[in-house]
Amino acid sequence: MSGASRPRKHSLTLRGHRTSVSLEDAFWTELQRLADLEGKSVNELVAEIDAARGVKSGLASAIRVHVLERVKAES
Repeated sequence: MSGASRPRKHSLTLRGHRTSVSLEDAFWTELQRLADLEGKSVNELVAEIDAARGVKSGLASAIRVHVLERVKAES
């Protein structure tokens, strides 16, 4: 992930509810790539991440950790 970018807000639909998440472009790009690899939409993948995160972390943080763990596992 090269360069730091300011977080950009994207709207998502999780279990029928609209929400917004702010992430840096590098995380949006990798999140889309991972969703494509799994044959899922970004909304579906984020809904799974959301369900697994519990209440101990925010959604944006949970997405960043998920992306990081997946990218590290590919190395």
